[in-house]
Amino acid sequence: MTDSPSSAKVANVTYHDWEAETYDAKWSISFDDRCIDYARHAFDSASGRELSLPVHRAVEIGAGTGFFLLNLMQSGVARAGVVTDISSGMVRTALRQAHELGLDVVGVVGDGESLPITTESCDLVVGHAVLHHIPDVERAMIEVLRILRPGGVFVITGEPTQRGDYVARRLSSLTWWLTSRVTQSLVLRDRWARPPQELAESSEAATLESVVDLHTFDPDELARTCLRAGAVDVRTHTSEFTASWFGWPVRTFEAAVKPGALGFGWSMFAYRTWQRLARLDESVLARVVPDELFYNVSVSGVKP
Repeated sequence: MTDSPSSAKVANVTYHDWEAETYDAKWSISFDDRCIDYARHAFDSASGRELSLPVHRAVEIGAGTGFFLLNLMQSGVARAGVVTDISSGMVRTALRQAHELGLDVVGVVGDGESLPITTESCDLVVGHAVLHHIPDVERAMIEVLRILRPGGVFVITGEPTQRGDYVARRLSSLTWWLTSRVTQSLVLRDRWARPPQELAESSEAATLESVVDLHTFDPDELARTCLRAGAVDVRTHTSEFTASWFGWPVRTFEAAVKPGALGFGWSMFAYRTWQRLARLDESVLARVVPDELFYNVSVSGVKP
Protein backbone atom coordinates (compact mmCIF):
# COMPACT_ATOMS: atom_id res chain seq x y z
CA MET A 1 0.00 0.00 0.00
CA THR A 2 1.34 3.43 -0.93
CA ASP A 3 1.35 6.36 1.48
CA SER A 4 -1.05 8.66 -0.41
CA PRO A 5 -3.30 8.80 -3.49
CA SER A 6 -0.70 10.87 -5.36
CA SER A 7 2.10 8.39 -4.69
CA ALA A 8 -0.23 5.56 -5.73
CA LYS A 9 -0.77 7.28 -9.07
CA VAL A 10 2.96 7.83 -9.58
CA ALA A 11 3.53 4.14 -8.85
CA ASN A 12 0.84 3.17 -11.36
CA VAL A 13 2.38 5.32 -14.08
CA THR A 14 5.86 3.95 -13.37
CA TYR A 15 4.77 0.32 -13.30
CA HIS A 16 2.52 0.42 -16.35
CA ASP A 17 4.94 2.46 -18.47
CA TRP A 18 7.59 -0.12 -17.58
CA GLU A 19 5.30 -3.04 -18.51
CA ALA A 20 3.72 -1.55 -21.65
CA GLU A 21 5.79 -3.45 -24.22
CA THR A 22 5.83 -6.80 -22.39
CA TYR A 23 2.42 -6.79 -20.72
CA ASP A 24 0.58 -8.85 -23.35
CA ALA A 25 3.13 -11.66 -23.27
CA LYS A 26 3.16 -11.67 -19.46
CA TRP A 27 -0.62 -12.07 -19.22
CA SER A 28 -1.15 -14.16 -22.39
CA ILE A 29 -3.14 -11.35 -24.01
CA SER A 30 -3.97 -11.65 -27.69
CA PHE A 31 -6.46 -10.22 -30.17
CA ASP A 32 -7.57 -13.47 -31.79
CA ASP A 33 -10.60 -15.71 -31.29
CA ARG A 34 -9.39 -16.95 -27.89
CA CYS A 35 -9.38 -13.53 -26.25
CA ILE A 36 -12.28 -12.18 -28.31
CA ASP A 37 -14.46 -15.00 -26.95
CA TYR A 38 -13.13 -14.53 -23.42
CA ALA A 39 -13.72 -10.77 -23.41
CA ARG A 40 -17.22 -11.07 -24.88
CA HIS A 41 -18.23 -13.79 -22.42
CA ALA A 42 -16.94 -11.68 -19.52
CA PHE A 43 -18.84 -8.66 -20.85
CA ASP A 44 -22.13 -10.52 -21.38
CA SER A 45 -21.92 -12.27 -17.99
CA ALA A 46 -21.18 -9.03 -16.17
CA SER A 47 -23.82 -7.01 -17.98
CA GLY A 48 -26.66 -9.44 -17.33
CA ARG A 49 -29.02 -7.40 -19.51
CA GLU A 50 -30.14 -7.04 -23.10
CA LEU A 51 -28.17 -4.33 -24.87
CA SER A 52 -28.66 -2.82 -28.31
CA LEU A 53 -25.31 -3.51 -29.96
CA PRO A 54 -23.15 -2.25 -31.45
CA VAL A 55 -23.15 1.06 -29.60
CA HIS A 56 -21.82 4.07 -31.45
CA ARG A 57 -19.01 4.99 -29.02
CA ALA A 58 -17.47 3.11 -26.11
CA VAL A 59 -14.80 4.27 -23.66
CA GLU A 60 -12.49 2.00 -21.73
CA ILE A 61 -11.03 3.30 -18.47
CA GLY A 62 -7.64 1.93 -17.48
CA ALA A 63 -7.40 0.29 -20.88
CA GLY A 64 -3.81 -0.88 -20.59
CA THR A 65 -2.78 -2.39 -23.91
CA GLY A 66 -6.40 -2.44 -25.08
CA PHE A 67 -7.23 -6.07 -24.28
CA PHE A 68 -10.85 -5.55 -23.27
CA LEU A 69 -12.14 -2.82 -25.58
CA LEU A 70 -10.31 -3.92 -28.74
CA ASN A 71 -11.51 -7.49 -28.37
CA LEU A 72 -15.04 -6.33 -27.57
CA MET A 73 -15.04 -4.13 -30.67
CA GLN A 74 -13.94 -7.11 -32.75
CA SER A 75 -16.91 -9.02 -31.32
CA GLY A 76 -19.35 -6.29 -32.42
CA VAL A 77 -19.93 -4.39 -29.16
CA ALA A 78 -18.98 -0.91 -30.46
CA ARG A 79 -18.28 0.84 -33.76
CA ALA A 80 -15.81 3.38 -32.33
CA GLY A 81 -13.82 3.49 -29.14
CA VAL A 82 -11.65 5.53 -26.81
CA VAL A 83 -8.86 3.96 -24.77
CA THR A 84 -7.85 5.87 -21.65
CA ASP A 85 -5.10 5.11 -19.17
CA ILE A 86 -2.94 6.99 -16.69
CA SER A 87 0.11 5.45 -18.44
CA SER A 88 1.09 7.05 -21.74
CA GLY A 89 3.09 3.93 -22.58
CA MET A 90 -0.02 1.77 -22.32
CA VAL A 91 -2.07 4.18 -24.45
CA ARG A 92 0.60 4.13 -27.19
CA THR A 93 0.65 0.34 -27.19
CA ALA A 94 -3.16 0.11 -27.31
CA LEU A 95 -3.37 2.59 -30.21
CA ARG A 96 -0.72 0.72 -32.17
CA GLN A 97 -2.64 -2.50 -31.77
CA ALA A 98 -5.96 -0.85 -32.66
CA HIS A 99 -4.35 0.47 -35.86
CA GLU A 100 -3.03 -2.99 -36.73
CA LEU A 101 -6.53 -4.42 -36.21
CA GLY A 102 -8.14 -1.68 -38.34
CA LEU A 103 -10.34 -0.41 -35.51
CA ASP A 104 -11.68 3.14 -35.13
CA VAL A 105 -10.04 4.01 -31.81
CA VAL A 106 -8.50 7.13 -30.30
CA GLY A 107 -6.41 7.35 -27.16
CA VAL A 108 -6.43 9.68 -24.16
CA VAL A 109 -3.90 9.78 -21.34
CA GLY A 110 -5.87 10.54 -18.21
CA ASP A 111 -6.62 9.84 -14.57
CA GLY A 112 -9.68 7.67 -13.88
CA GLU A 113 -10.76 10.10 -11.15
CA SER A 114 -10.80 13.03 -13.60
CA LEU A 115 -11.34 11.79 -17.13
CA PRO A 116 -10.46 14.27 -19.93
CA ILE A 117 -13.61 13.27 -21.82
CA THR A 118 -16.67 15.37 -22.61
CA THR A 119 -19.75 14.97 -20.41
CA GLU A 120 -22.46 12.67 -21.83
CA SER A 121 -20.37 11.78 -24.88
CA CYS A 122 -20.45 7.96 -24.91
CA ASP A 123 -22.96 5.11 -24.84
CA LEU A 124 -20.90 2.52 -22.99
CA VAL A 125 -18.01 2.53 -20.52
CA VAL A 126 -16.03 -0.65 -19.98
CA GLY A 127 -13.09 -1.61 -17.83
CA HIS A 128 -11.16 -4.74 -16.97
CA ALA A 129 -9.10 -5.10 -13.78
CA VAL A 130 -8.94 -1.32 -13.33
CA LEU A 131 -10.83 -0.22 -10.22
CA HIS A 132 -8.38 -1.90 -7.85
CA HIS A 133 -5.67 0.46 -9.17
CA ILE A 134 -7.64 3.69 -8.56
CA PRO A 135 -7.30 5.36 -5.12
CA ASP A 136 -10.85 6.78 -4.97
CA VAL A 137 -13.18 4.21 -6.54
CA GLU A 138 -16.37 6.18 -5.86
CA ARG A 139 -14.88 9.28 -7.51
CA ALA A 140 -13.98 7.16 -10.54
CA MET A 141 -17.54 5.83 -10.79
CA ILE A 142 -18.91 9.39 -10.61
CA GLU A 143 -16.68 10.17 -13.60
CA VAL A 144 -17.90 7.08 -15.45
CA LEU A 145 -21.49 8.24 -15.01
CA ARG A 146 -20.59 11.81 -16.01
CA ILE A 147 -19.28 10.79 -19.44
CA LEU A 148 -22.16 8.40 -20.14
CA ARG A 149 -25.26 9.58 -21.96
CA PRO A 150 -28.54 9.11 -20.03
CA GLY A 151 -29.47 5.44 -20.29
CA GLY A 152 -25.84 4.51 -21.00
CA VAL A 153 -24.34 1.43 -19.40
CA PHE A 154 -21.04 0.65 -17.67
CA VAL A 155 -19.59 -2.86 -17.48
CA ILE A 156 -16.43 -3.35 -15.40
CA THR A 157 -14.99 -6.83 -14.99
CA GLY A 158 -12.07 -8.68 -13.44
CA GLU A 159 -11.75 -7.00 -10.05
CA PRO A 160 -10.28 -9.08 -7.18
CA THR A 161 -12.47 -10.00 -4.23
CA GLN A 162 -11.07 -9.77 -0.72
CA ARG A 163 -11.22 -13.47 0.03
CA GLY A 164 -10.39 -14.69 -3.45
CA ASP A 165 -7.31 -12.50 -3.63
CA TYR A 166 -6.15 -13.67 -0.18
CA VAL A 167 -6.12 -17.30 -1.35
CA ALA A 168 -4.62 -16.54 -4.78
CA ARG A 169 -1.69 -14.54 -3.39
CA ARG A 170 -0.77 -17.23 -0.91
CA LEU A 171 -0.94 -19.99 -3.52
CA SER A 172 1.22 -17.88 -5.85
CA SER A 173 3.79 -17.12 -3.14
CA LEU A 174 4.10 -20.79 -2.26
CA THR A 175 4.43 -21.76 -5.93
CA TRP A 176 7.15 -19.15 -6.54
CA TRP A 177 9.11 -20.19 -3.46
CA LEU A 178 8.95 -23.88 -4.35
CA THR A 179 9.61 -23.58 -8.09
CA SER A 180 12.50 -21.12 -7.82
CA ARG A 181 14.26 -23.50 -5.41
CA VAL A 182 13.54 -26.84 -7.06
CA THR A 183 14.67 -25.64 -10.50
CA GLN A 184 18.03 -24.54 -9.09
CA SER A 185 18.99 -28.16 -8.37
CA LEU A 186 21.82 -29.59 -10.48
CA VAL A 187 19.49 -32.03 -12.22
CA LEU A 188 17.00 -29.38 -13.38
CA ARG A 189 19.03 -26.18 -13.58
CA ASP A 190 20.12 -26.23 -17.25
CA ARG A 191 16.69 -26.95 -18.69
CA TRP A 192 14.32 -25.31 -16.24
CA ALA A 193 15.98 -22.61 -14.14
CA ARG A 194 15.82 -18.93 -14.98
CA PRO A 195 19.07 -17.03 -14.34
CA PRO A 196 19.23 -15.43 -10.88
CA GLN A 197 19.17 -11.94 -12.44
CA GLU A 198 15.88 -12.70 -14.21
CA LEU A 199 14.40 -14.10 -11.00
CA ALA A 200 15.44 -10.91 -9.20
CA GLU A 201 13.82 -8.78 -11.93
CA SER A 202 10.60 -10.82 -11.68
CA SER A 203 10.60 -10.38 -7.92
CA GLU A 204 11.08 -6.63 -8.38
CA ALA A 205 8.14 -6.52 -10.80
CA ALA A 206 5.99 -8.49 -8.36
CA THR A 207 6.90 -6.08 -5.56
CA LEU A 208 5.91 -3.05 -7.65
CA GLU A 209 2.74 -4.82 -8.76
CA SER A 210 1.75 -5.28 -5.14
CA VAL A 211 2.19 -1.53 -4.64
CA VAL A 212 -0.16 -0.59 -7.49
CA ASP A 213 -2.83 -3.10 -6.42
CA LEU A 214 -4.65 -0.80 -4.02
CA HIS A 215 -7.96 -2.55 -3.31
CA THR A 216 -9.80 -5.81 -3.05
CA PHE A 217 -13.59 -5.81 -3.02
CA ASP A 218 -16.61 -7.24 -1.31
CA PRO A 219 -19.23 -7.65 -4.08
CA ASP A 220 -22.04 -6.07 -2.07
CA GLU A 221 -19.93 -3.08 -1.04
CA LEU A 222 -18.79 -2.55 -4.64
CA ALA A 223 -22.43 -2.41 -5.70
CA ARG A 224 -23.17 0.12 -2.94
CA THR A 225 -20.25 2.27 -4.11
CA CYS A 226 -21.76 2.43 -7.60
CA LEU A 227 -25.19 3.29 -6.20
CA ARG A 228 -23.70 6.12 -4.12
CA ALA A 229 -22.05 7.44 -7.28
CA GLY A 230 -25.51 7.75 -8.85
CA ALA A 231 -25.95 4.55 -10.88
CA VAL A 232 -29.18 2.57 -11.05
CA ASP A 233 -29.91 -1.09 -11.82
CA VAL A 234 -26.50 -2.06 -10.42
CA ARG A 235 -25.58 -5.73 -10.66
CA THR A 236 -22.53 -7.76 -9.62
CA HIS A 237 -21.29 -11.05 -11.01
CA THR A 238 -18.53 -13.27 -9.61
CA SER A 239 -16.37 -15.85 -11.38
CA GLU A 240 -13.32 -18.10 -10.93
CA PHE A 241 -13.38 -20.21 -7.81
CA THR A 242 -11.49 -23.45 -8.55
CA ALA A 243 -10.21 -21.83 -11.76
CA SER A 244 -8.28 -19.26 -9.70
CA TRP A 245 -6.86 -21.97 -7.44
CA PHE A 246 -5.42 -23.57 -10.56
CA GLY A 247 -4.72 -20.49 -12.67
CA TRP A 248 -2.65 -18.39 -10.28
CA PRO A 249 -0.17 -21.15 -9.32
CA VAL A 250 0.15 -22.11 -13.00
CA ARG A 251 0.86 -18.52 -14.04
CA THR A 252 3.40 -18.18 -11.23
CA PHE A 253 5.06 -21.47 -12.19
CA GLU A 254 5.36 -20.31 -15.80
CA ALA A 255 6.99 -17.06 -14.67
CA ALA A 256 9.47 -18.90 -12.45
CA VAL A 257 10.90 -21.29 -15.09
CA LYS A 258 13.07 -20.58 -18.12
CA PRO A 259 11.10 -19.11 -21.05
CA GLY A 260 10.35 -21.78 -23.65
CA ALA A 261 11.01 -24.69 -21.29
CA LEU A 262 7.37 -25.74 -21.04
CA GLY A 263 6.37 -25.78 -24.70
CA PHE A 264 3.07 -25.57 -26.58
CA GLY A 265 1.68 -28.78 -25.09
CA TRP A 266 1.91 -27.34 -21.60
CA SER A 267 0.24 -24.10 -22.72
CA MET A 268 -2.72 -25.97 -24.17
CA PHE A 269 -3.03 -28.20 -21.10
CA ALA A 270 -3.01 -25.19 -18.79
CA TYR A 271 -5.50 -23.21 -20.87
CA ARG A 272 -7.94 -26.09 -21.40
CA THR A 273 -7.83 -27.07 -17.74
CA TRP A 274 -8.51 -23.49 -16.68
CA GLN A 275 -11.43 -23.35 -19.15
CA ARG A 276 -12.98 -26.52 -17.74
CA LEU A 277 -12.66 -25.32 -14.18
CA ALA A 278 -14.12 -21.91 -15.08
CA ARG A 279 -17.13 -23.65 -16.65
CA LEU A 280 -17.53 -25.79 -13.52
CA ASP A 281 -17.42 -22.68 -11.37
CA GLU A 282 -19.98 -20.88 -13.50
CA SER A 283 -22.44 -23.69 -14.15
CA VAL A 284 -22.33 -25.58 -10.85
CA LEU A 285 -20.41 -23.98 -7.99
CA ALA A 286 -21.87 -20.50 -8.45
CA ARG A 287 -25.17 -21.96 -7.24
CA VAL A 288 -23.80 -23.12 -3.90
CA VAL A 289 -20.58 -21.18 -3.12
CA PRO A 290 -20.94 -17.67 -1.61
CA ASP A 291 -20.05 -15.00 -4.16
CA GLU A 292 -17.41 -13.40 -1.94
CA LEU A 293 -15.28 -16.57 -2.18
CA PHE A 294 -14.81 -16.28 -5.94
CA TYR A 295 -11.70 -14.52 -7.23
CA ASN A 296 -13.25 -12.05 -9.69
CA VAL A 297 -16.11 -9.65 -9.21
CA SER A 298 -17.65 -7.64 -12.04
CA VAL A 299 -20.13 -4.79 -11.77
CA SER A 300 -22.52 -3.14 -14.21
CA GLY A 301 -25.09 -0.39 -14.01
CA VAL A 302 -27.00 2.32 -15.84
CA LYS A 303 -26.88 6.11 -15.86
CA PRO A 304 -30.42 7.35 -15.08
